[in-house]
Parts: sequence; C-alpha cells; structure tokens
Amino acid sequence: MAVGLANGRHAADEEARAEVDVLNSRLEKTTQLTKKIQACLGRLEATGKSVRDVSGPLTGETKKLQVLGNNIEAVISAIERLRQPADSKNDEEAIIRQGPEKAGLSNYLNSIKRLNKALADMKTSNLRANQQTIADLQRLIKSGNTQLENSFDKMLRAETPRAIEPLQYTTKKTPFPLLTQDKISRLSLMNSYVSDNSLSDNPLIKMYADVRGQYLSQTLVNLAYASVNTAKKKSPDAIYRAGTNGIGMYAQAMEGLFVAEYDNICNIFMRQDWGPAFQMTCQAPLAELARTIRELNNHIKAHLNTDCYLAYEVTEIMSNLSNNLEERTGELKATLAAALKPVRETGKSSLAELLEDTKRRVGGVQVLPSDGSPVPIVSETMQRLQTMVDFLRPISSIMISLGDGGWRSGAAANASMDGIPSLASFDIGADGKEIFAHYCTDMIDALMSALEQKARMLLKGKSLWGVFLANSVTIIERMIRDSDLRPLLEGRLSSLDAWRKKAKSFYAEACKDVSMHLFDVIHTNRSQRPPSGSNESASILKGLSSKDKDSIKAKFQQFNASFDELVARHKTYSMEREVRQMFAKDMQQILEPLYNRFWDRYHEIDKGKGKYVKYDKSSIAAVFISLF
Repeated sequence: MAVGLANGRHAADEEARAEVDVLNSRLEKTTQLTKKIQACLGRLEATGKSVRDVSGPLTGETKKLQVLGNNIEAVISAIERLRQPADSKNDEEAIIRQGPEKAGLSNYLNSIKRLNKALADMKTSNLRANQQTIADLQRLIKSGNTQLENSFDKMLRAETPRAIEPLQYTTKKTPFPLLTQDKISRLSLMNSYVSDNSLSDNPLIKMYADVRGQYLSQTLVNLAYASVNTAKKKSPDAIYRAGTNGIGMYAQAMEGLFVAEYDNICNIFMRQDWGPAFQMTCQAPLAELARTIRELNNHIKAHLNTDCYLAYEVTEIMSNLSNNLEERTGELKATLAAALKPVRETGKSSLAELLEDTKRRVGGVQVLPSDGSPVPIVSETMQRLQTMVDFLRPISSIMISLGDGGWRSGAAANASMDGIPSLASFDIGADGKEIFAHYCTDMIDALMSALEQKARMLLKGKSLWGVFLANSVTIIERMIRDSDLRPLLEGRLSSLDAWRKKAKSFYAEACKDVSMHLFDVIHTNRSQRPPSGSNESASILKGLSSKDKDSIKAKFQQFNASFDELVARHKTYSMEREVRQMFAKDMQQILEPLYNRFWDRYHEIDKGKGKYVKYDKSSIAAVFISLF
C-alpha cells in the first residue's frame, strides 16, 4: 500500500514538470515574437521619419498656394464690386434724372443711398482708374440732393397758403390748420435723409423757415396793423379802457398759429432740430410783433397820462403769451421778453410820472372855486386809480419788480437805469396788491398836499380852505368806497382821516372867532354866588355895573352879527352832503352850549324886546338844524 502511494505522487510530479516545460516553451516564443515586433516598429518609425522629411515642404507649398488662391478670389470680387457702380451708374442716373416725383420718393432715396455707398467704397479702394467714376458719382449725388431739396421746397410751398384769416379760428376757438399727414410723411422722409447726410447745418430747416415764416407773417400782419390803429385816439383826453386795443386778438392768433407750427415741426424734423427750426420759423412774425410793440410804446409815451393803461395791458397779454408758449413748446421766452421790454419799462416809469403829473396839474391851476367846491382833478385822479385796478395783475407784477416805494422820483430814476431787473431787485415775499395799495395812498397824499398848498395861495380864509379840503376828502372816500379800490384800501385810509381833521380845524377857526363873544368874566371873590334857575339872568344883571351891562349888550350884538355872517357863509359854500352835515354838527357842538350858557345868564339884558338878544335857545337851535 505504501508502494502504491509513492507511485501515485511520482506520477503527479511528472505531470506538473511537463506542464512547466510547456509554459516555459510558450514564454520563450512570446519573447522572441516581442523582439520581432519591436524591430518592426523601429523600422516603421524610421520609414515615417523619411516620409515626413519628404512631405513637409510639399505641405507648406500647398498652403501658400491656397492663400494665394483666396487672395486672387478676393481681388476678383473687389474688382467686380468696383466695376459694379460703374456698370450701374447709368441705371442710377436714370432714376436721379427722373426726380423724386416721377421715380417715387422711396425709390429715389434708395438710389441716392446706393450711390453714396458706391462712392464710399470707391474712395476706400483709392484706385486711379476709378477717379473719373468717383467724379461722376459725386456729380450725380449732388444733383440728387439738389433735386431732393427742391422737391421739399416745392411740396412745402404747394401745401402752404399765402395767408389765412386768423379771426375765423380765434373767434370760434378752433385749432389752426396743420400740414396734411401725407405731406408730413413725405417731408419727414426727405428730412431724415438730408439730416443724416448733411456735413453742416440742415438746409431744409432754412427752407422750411422761409416758407412757413412768410405764411405766419402774412397771416398776422393785419392784426399787427389793427393793434396800432386801434391805439389811435379819437379824443385826446379819453382814458384807455381795457380790451379796446387789438393786441389781445393779435396775441391770441399768434399763440394758436405758433402752437400749430410747432406741431408741424415736431412731425417733420429730428428732435434736436425742433428748437432751432421753431425759432427760425417764428423769427419774421416776432420781428413784426416787436415793431408793433415799439409803435404802441411810442404812442403810449406820447399820451402817457391817458394811455399808460395800454402799457399794463400789453405787459399782461405778452407775459401770458410767453408763458403759454413756454409751456407748450419750451421756446421763445427770451425773444418775447426782449420784444416786451420797451412797453414794460414805460409801464414802470408811468407810475412815477402819474404821481408827478398829479402834482403838476394841481400846480398849474390858476383859479379855485370861491365857494370851496372841489376841482375836477380830484375825481380824475381817483378815476386813474380806479382804472388801474382793471389792470391789477400786470401792475402787481410791475410793482414787485419796482419794490415798495420804487415809484418815488429817486427810486424810479435808479430803477430806469437797469436794463433788465436782476434777481436781487425782487422781494421774494412781496405782495403786488399790497404795494399797489401803498402807491394809491401815496397818490392820494400827494394830491391832498398839492391841493392844500394851492388853497393857501388862492383861497381867502381858513374856513374856505377847510370846505375845499373836506370836499376833496369826501369825494376821494366815496370813489374808493363805490369801486374796486375798496377791498384794496380798506383800513389804509388813516391819512384821509388826518386830512379830514385838518379841514375841520380850518373850518372851526371861524366858529372859535364867533365863540369869543360868548365869554364873560365871573368874579369868584364876591361873597354871594348868583342864584341859578329862572331868575338867574335877572339876578346876575342886578349885580353888574352899567359898564358891564354895556359890555354884555355889545357881546350879544357882536355875536349876532358874526353868527349871522357865519351862517350866511356856511350856506353859500358848495359842500358835499357829508361835508355840510359834518361842519354843521361841529358848529353846533362848539357854539350852541356856549350860547345857551350865555343866554341863561344874560338874556334879560333887553327884557325880551329882542334889541340885543336876537336868538333864544329854541330859535338858535333851529338855525343850527337848518345848517344840516
């Protein structure tokens, strides 16, 4: 059994050794095969290097040939493009010769654009052979642009009437006519091309301004003439009334026309050209407006006392026109301000001039009414102020620019030296109505001062001065109370109260002279006081000496004469109702208590015969009542 096991192990070993031998044999073959492959790869690499050494120069030459071929093709293509404009020049020239009307605007514009592109390409090539073609293209383009501009001008003129009747639109409050939409579209296309290809200013803007500016001027010219003609006076002394001049209608028509024209410009021109085109188009009618305002200003200065109100009205109308156009278009404010300046300056100077004129007119009076009745200049001056209220808005603006008190002679002279008011000349918180109220009180004070001076020179007696001044004060108060001056001057008439007091003091002088006859002497050192009551007069007279009694009789006689004279003068004076009542009341308050006292003490001097005592208490009271 042991022998069997040993045989078995021996057989297994032999089998394993046989398998190892087989594997070693295969490994040796693999190694030999690997060496052969490596040898082949070495030979292949050597062969590839040889091929690369041979094919490298061939590849470089091939690439050079490809680049050369591409360049030749590009040159041929460029030559073709350069030859194309020359070849198509005749076609484009035919379109240009036809003009935009016959060729059609879009076709015409496209043709010019193609010519411009061809010209740019040829200039880039800089070939000497193309110089003649370039010259031909430039000539064609210039001709095309000229025809386009002429077409723009022709179309615009055909669409623009010589003038229209502006009152048909202003009276009906309808918008002024615009260019038709079809024409606007065509004009806009033309402008778009010209604007893009203009090296300097767009020539179409000037063409438009010439054509439309003439239309605006012709449309407005009659209103300009009417504004000047309606300013002419039929009566030299007639005061200008608001709205009677044609400047309001002129400005209204101008605003409507300008707004319509601005819409046309916005629809035709580029945004950056709106302002210049509008300014240039409106230049001619604005020049006519400035001329009209200068003529009105000359008229106003020649009739300043009666027509200064026209300056205020023109100021307001032109200011409103400027503000409205500024709001709608953003243009023309400076131009309109320059046109308005002469009239505005005249309006400013008129305030001081009216004040001085009032003083001059009173100073020029040679005779005053002997009965104390007022002179016409009082009511005329108040009519001036009443009329100024109708122009309160422009006057308020002028007042603010002048400043409070700026109408006084020194301040007005300084203000007139400044061409255009600076910001520093304005009081930001100023109220134009408040300043105007101060102007009115200054005017009234100047009037009353001048009247007092003239009364002292020409009228005899303080009572007559008082009547004259009181009549003037009453008329002034009445014309303030019954007009639009009332809300402006209410509570500001303290100066009038002062003048009324002065008038009353003048008139009271005569009463004081009469009252001097009613003063007597009471002896306080006597032991027995005179009794009072019904027997007072008799008791007092008993204690008087003959000389004292004669003095009392003389006082009664002197009082009677002076009082009768005072009453007679009072009745001869021409007084306003309020003045008569005021002075009658003053006379009664001064004299009646004194006379009643004097009568109570001494009426028994003539024992009721009336020889010395002309009035008893009831009769003198009746006289005072008759004075009212």
